[in-house]
Amino acid sequence: MAKPELVNNSPNTPVNELNVNMSNALVRAAQGLTLPEKRVVSVCVAKMDSVRPASGRYLFKLTAQEFAETFDVDADTAYEQMQFAGDHLMKRIASTFEDGRRGKIEHKWVWVSGVTYHRGEGWMELGFSHEMTPHLTLLRQQFTSYKLKQASDLRSIYSWRLFELLMQFKTTGVLHIDIDEFCHAVEAPDSARKDFAQLRKRIIEPAVAELKAKNGMDIEWTAKKPGGRKITSLEFIFQKQPRPAPSAMDALPPKKARKPSGKTIHGVAIADIEKLALIGESYETAAARIANNRKLGLLE
Repeated sequence: MAKPELVNNSPNTPVNELNVNMSNALVRAAQGLTLPEKRVVSVCVAKMDSVRPASGRYLFKLTAQEFAETFDVDADTAYEQMQFAGDHLMKRIASTFEDGRRGKIEHKWVWVSGVTYHRGEGWMELGFSHEMTPHLTLLRQQFTSYKLKQASDLRSIYSWRLFELLMQFKTTGVLHIDIDEFCHAVEAPDSARKDFAQLRKRIIEPAVAELKAKNGMDIEWTAKKPGGRKITSLEFIFQKQPRPAPSAMDALPPKKARKPSGKTIHGVAIADIEKLALIGESYETAAARIANNRKLGLLE
């Protein structure tokens, strides 16, 4: 049996510039993911177009450095979130409902068929399940697409899920969705489903505010209650605002860090610092982080 290929980034294409593609059914599903898990899954989904599967399977590799750069977090946060995802993704399920002849029909799919987290090395592998794969690759119609960089700054899973629902209708700029379907898709807690004031305060308004602030989106929304007092649906009217052009200062290349004269900093060899430093880190900052991670057993 041929071994599935591991997916590695092209050195010239940052993960943030890749597209996340998924079926509309998965966009509307309850995805069952926390923010760390959504981040890990989305990086792997963004890599789907660059892999040639063997035996119908896809296997992906994700490093802590790649995660940190994609989501603008420090190395410790990257390690923690990847390890959390590695510990929990095998239990995560996406689900949808549809009307049947005698009641609701529920469909469930597990996200992954296997996860391997390399503790102490800062990288992981995962493979999507057989049932999930058709919702992520070889999509020709009824699918939603966006660049990962459009969601990578988000710090709320509710914001990310609202963003995906909006992107399904990016050509029209209008999302009209049944209130129950919305609550299912964002996995609103029971208290918010029973009390619209809580839904608005805890989920809708914070998500809209974050998308406006971090993704440059102009969003207006209204709750619809035709012919009665009960709210039955939501309508979002949105458009993408152009981000301001970079200033002359932004265009200046970063200053090159001065290489220390000694052989080690905080007990970390200069060669190791240059190998393991994140983009933008000084020698001092990188050495302190690497030394701390070694104490925690996250690095050899």
